[in-house]
Amino acid sequence: MVEAVRRHVGVGLLALLLSSAAFGTSGPFAKALIEAGWTPGAVVLVRIAGASALLLPVGLWQVRQRLRPALRELPLTTLYGCLAVAAAQLGYFQAVERLTVGVALLIEYLGIVLVVLAVWALTRRAPHRLTGVGVVLALVGLALVLDVTGQSTPDLVGVAWGSLAAAGLAGHYVLAARPTALPSFTFAAFGLAAGAVVLALLGVSGVIPMRFGAARVELAGASAPAWVALAELVVVAAAVAYVLGVLGARHLGSTLASFVGLTEVLFAVLFAWVVLGELPGPWQLVGGVVILAGVAAVRVGERREARREPLASADFDLPSPVA
Repeated sequence: MVEAVRRHVGVGLLALLLSSAAFGTSGPFAKALIEAGWTPGAVVLVRIAGASALLLPVGLWQVRQRLRPALRELPLTTLYGCLAVAAAQLGYFQAVERLTVGVALLIEYLGIVLVVLAVWALTRRAPHRLTGVGVVLALVGLALVLDVTGQSTPDLVGVAWGSLAAAGLAGHYVLAARPTALPSFTFAAFGLAAGAVVLALLGVSGVIPMRFGAARVELAGASAPAWVALAELVVVAAAVAYVLGVLGARHLGSTLASFVGLTEVLFAVLFAWVVLGELPGPWQLVGGVVILAGVAAVRVGERREARREPLASADFDLPSPVA
């Protein structure tokens, strides 16, 4: 039994780490396109629609013999698509247009605080005190990243877009961890399809500017076709990242998954350095380290909570939806 639990957690951790690395590539490649004249809305629409086209046929094939029960999950996957796909990705890419990749992503990860607070409010069960320490560390690190003393205040519009991304990220971890009849692959495919439809409607209505830029972009100091960056965003940063992210969240639960997912910041900063030659300032790097320290705190807290309440969910997941 213990060995099975360890294997379960191990699969979740590996899936989330790989997902974080895949997600971490999105900012640098998207910013390369934005700097070449592409609007954030156009970049995110191509990314999400392309990933949906790749995943949806396989996702439908997986549930071909139980299509009716799968269709009952459409409200959940549509909500996931609106929050975790459309809001999170559009907000992040809009923030990347005005901020460095690392700073934009750290603001987005304020969503981990929203996860803890939302689950606490809905379950009425307070998380372990070490989980609270992790939240405090995240807020302190965020203050360092944003430089609240005012020495180099970031673009406030970019911060606002990053906040929208934070709300979307919270939706990703909360909704991806909910019990559902859909396999992880199909859930991600349905969510991406819903997000693509929402983004397309916003673009057609003129709410979000859609402009396609130059045919070539700068990657790692060299000129490359724009389709290379778009292909990376579709296959790696969307299709692979979302499938592994949903799988990992189901193994670890919403709270722990949201903290492990913070490693995306490290990957994003590394990729931004390699691809764009972009690196946050010293205090922003310190803030990033402080935020990531919350991962260790919440992990210890979750394990202690599991020992104290062995029959309860140790990661404070939301209750199952009513059938």
